[in-house]
Amino acid sequence: MRPIEGRRPAPVTRQDPAVIWRNRALRLMDHVPLPIAVCEYGGRILIVNRAMAAEFGLLPGQLRHRRILEFFTLHDRATLQALTEAVRLHRRSQYPARVSWTPADGRDRQGEMTVELISDSAEETPNLLISLRTLAEPAAPSVPRQPGPGAEVSPIEARILAAAARGATTARIAKEVGLTADGVNYHLSRLSRRWHLPNRTALVARAYALGVLAAGTWPPEPARPR
Repeated sequence: MRPIEGRRPAPVTRQDPAVIWRNRALRLMDHVPLPIAVCEYGGRILIVNRAMAAEFGLLPGQLRHRRILEFFTLHDRATLQALTEAVRLHRRSQYPARVSWTPADGRDRQGEMTVELISDSAEETPNLLISLRTLAEPAAPSVPRQPGPGAEVSPIEARILAAAARGATTARIAKEVGLTADGVNYHLSRLSRRWHLPNRTALVARAYALGVLAAGTWPPEPARPR
């Protein structure tokens, strides 16, 4: 059959092979059951798979561009020093760190975060490939366990509660503690779920009752560790 005069055949477009392999890798990562994220060196999330997002009852797109430490409490500060030294010396290795977090079910979890520095060349500032492994949970007690004074509140959460006790807005709190407004709301929401409280006023009152905030001081501030 002869082509119709005056009409050119549609051009055949070929997708860049690099794009094809990137899309395949992302689809594969999304189906891996292990929680995985790729972050900038400063901690801003670039890519996250479904398993990681599901830990917090969110979709992957809801975690992108937020900071990874908005969701995790890091217990091995030496890991940050090791990463800084590795970047300076152009090393590429894996660095484990103990972390805790509050998933969608509201029950705190402990685990190990493995951080690997990745880049196309040693001279480039690397990204962070993060994988998460949950440690075995202890057996649930027969009666509900009440949180001890400050035991279940991270330093960043104590600072957020202190700012809330002063009546600071979400935007003001975010600026003070170095998080986004979403990050502040995330921490307040997880405290509300953990303590079964309806609002910030109740959270502040509970924080004083538990000794998280120092009594008899103004402006409010976190209690000193005993």
